[in-house]
Amino acid sequence: MPVRDWMTTEVVSVGPNTPLLKVGKLMKDHHIRRVPVVDEKGQVIGIISDRDVRDASPSKATTLDMYELHYLLAEIKAKNIMTPQPITVKPGDSIERVALIMQEKAIGGLPVVDDTGKMVGIISDHDVFAALVDITGVRLGGLLFAVELPDEPGTARPVFDALRAHGARILSVLTAVKDNGIRNLHIRVRSLETQTEQSLRQSLESMCAILYWQR
Repeated sequence: MPVRDWMTTEVVSVGPNTPLLKVGKLMKDHHIRRVPVVDEKGQVIGIISDRDVRDASPSKATTLDMYELHYLLAEIKAKNIMTPQPITVKPGDSIERVALIMQEKAIGGLPVVDDTGKMVGIISDHDVFAALVDITGVRLGGLLFAVELPDEPGTARPVFDALRAHGARILSVLTAVKDNGIRNLHIRVRSLETQTEQSLRQSLESMCAILYWQR
């Protein structure tokens, strides 16, 4: 699933000289947690998170008077608090790759750029969650189960043969390969009549271990 299908294209962004106060107000007004910083050509040169804004803002316990405080805030620009050269992704990259980057780097959003580095969107952890929900077919309900199989060619075929024999309509199939030469196959099918479901489960139990079975 490509990023272009899930990214937000109407992105709130700022320039490098945007004052801290305006950055914070944009985040609050648009209910967002990060703002890309772009140059005059629209190329991404940095990113600012809500934490960056909080860390750069004076403490409530500051001894500065009102005029000193306003002067300080006016002097702090986006370029002073942004993370420069942020990690970016392309519209054709996969959602899975985005999820991996977010997990490994502990970040919640990535600017999406074209081949010239110009920003065309932003992808967030919320977008990744939405894609995951779509991939799993959970909104469609049905019957969800997982079986354990050897990580070898052809081992899943008997499972799908059993599904076909019982008239099961597949909604989603996900697989997870383990380190011990085993893979778990997670399958969601449309709801079956009770007798057919019981027959399917018995058929699968005769050929592999069932990890869970949920309606």
